[in-house]
Amino acid sequence: MTQNPMMASLMAALPHIQAAPKTDAPIHSLCFRPGYNLREFPQSLRLTRDQGVPGERWLTAPWLTLSDGRPDPSIQVSILPTRVMELVWWDKEGQPHPGDTIVADLDTSESNLPAGTLLQAGSAVLRVSATFNEACVKWKVRYGQAAKDWVTAPGHPPLRLRGILCAVEKDGDVSLSDRLHRL
Repeated sequence: MTQNPMMASLMAALPHIQAAPKTDAPIHSLCFRPGYNLREFPQSLRLTRDQGVPGERWLTAPWLTLSDGRPDPSIQVSILPTRVMELVWWDKEGQPHPGDTIVADLDTSESNLPAGTLLQAGSAVLRVSATFNEACVKWKVRYGQAAKDWVTAPGHPPLRLRGILCAVEKDGDVSLSDRLHRL
């Protein structure tokens, strides 16, 4: 099977993506999602154990719930590597922002951030979830089939190319001037 040009460029970018900082990662953007397909880009966000990002749809319309119907805290915050976002979000006018809470120049691979790892995000602390961010159907629609297939290609799930999901371990605030630190 011949790779399409998009898949070839995605594959060629793997060394660059894997060379991202392991810790002390600069934050590129913060995103607040009050509803479906709505995005705001504040200078800072409040993160709490009870509400995730207060006012976001996680509390009222999560895509993953616990057996009792409550929102699964393991998906409160999503972190997307800056290098991946820059690769797939090439049409800033025609394609929506991915919507991840934090975009940071960080190596989100399992080998760098295994499930349970704590991350300092400003004054908040996040716990890396074991829930795999496989790139939902919206990712495919927005960025193409190749971008979706690349995330789940053989050998790629441990790289967590679509980023990581986290629970808020300690309430706090994160701002664009902060950096993500592995604790």
